[in-house]
Order: sequence, then structure tokens, then C-alpha cells
Amino acid sequence: MVIRVVVVEEMGLLRGALCAVLSKEEDMEVVAEVADVREAPAVVRRNQPDVVVLDLVPESPESPGTVRTIEEIGGHEPHAAVLAMSYRWSPAVLEAAVSAGARGFIGKDGPLEEFVRMIRSLAAGERVIDPTAASAVLSPSRSPFTSRELDVLRAAAEGLPLKEIARRLFLAHGTVRNHLSVILRKTGSRNRMEAIRRAQREGWL
Repeated sequence: MVIRVVVVEEMGLLRGALCAVLSKEEDMEVVAEVADVREAPAVVRRNQPDVVVLDLVPESPESPGTVRTIEEIGGHEPHAAVLAMSYRWSPAVLEAAVSAGARGFIGKDGPLEEFVRMIRSLAAGERVIDPTAASAVLSPSRSPFTSRELDVLRAAAEGLPLKEIARRLFLAHGTVRNHLSVILRKTGSRNRMEAIRRAQREGWL
């Protein structure tokens, strides 16, 4: 029996590489590849794959993330097993993906043989997790933020402007700006959205 696979990955080079690897396997067929996670549920409904390889994108004001996408796929095509991929894992991200219905978890920098093996296991009805994701749950990284910085970051994650964050937290506008500057420095981010995504990936937010 041929395992039908849909690959959802926004990075073109990685998406192409994954599809090329799977296409070489005699028992696998890539029936569709998708760059935009928002298109995944419709593509899955049309192609009815056995396994969906899904780039795990954190939730943000500008992106629905993949947690809701996993839920949609499970609601319409419950037979399709979702293999979630990520460069970094955190207990929060893993727990959200499990709750949404993902059945497999693999790091993007893992060996390709393991990637192929996991797809076969998922198609056979098993649940799979690679060592990187497992160790993230057992040894989560420690948050670098103070409680007030976390308050500011949570408000920023809701998409609130600086003035609204200041009003909600009873802080001066300049104080909020200073907290955000520290948050950017601690996360090595260029802007608020990068900082929010990094914090979500690490399970700090």
C-alpha cells in the first residue's frame, strides 16, 4: 500500500528537500505540497492523505499558527495523521499540538531516515516523538524574563499598542518601551513579533 503524504512547510528549499526524499521511497507518494499553513486544511480535504507533515508555526496576532490547523485537519479528515515539525520544542508548544490532535513530533534538524521511519509508523497507526522533542519536555529551558516583562510580553502578544499596554498595566509609556527593549535583547529579536514567537517556542509565554 502506498502512503499518501501532504507536506506543509513555508520554506521552499526545505519543502522541496522533504518532498524529494519522500518521492524516492517506493511505498510513499507526495500528493501535495503547501507553503501557506492556512491552505493546509483545504488541501488535505481534497487529497485525503495518510500523513500530513506540518511545520509548527507559533500562534501570533498575524498568524493563526498550526494548532488550529491541526484541529481543522482532525475535524475533517480524522484518518490523516499529523507529523509536527519544529526547530525548537517546549512543553507548552508540544502540549498544545498534542491537544490539537498531532500524533507525531520531529525536529527539523533530525536525520532524514528517522523522518521517513516516523511517516511509516504514523501511517501504521502509531504515535511517534523524536528525542529532541522528548528532552524539551523533560528539561525545559528557563525563562529569562521578570514577572513584569512577562506581563508586557503577554499584552504585546495580544496585539495591543504601547499606549494600551501601558494603560492596562498601569505603567508609563516609556517604561513599557524600556521593558520591550530588554525583551528584544534577551531574546535576540529584531522586533516584537520575533520576540513573541521565540518566547512561545521556548515555552516562556
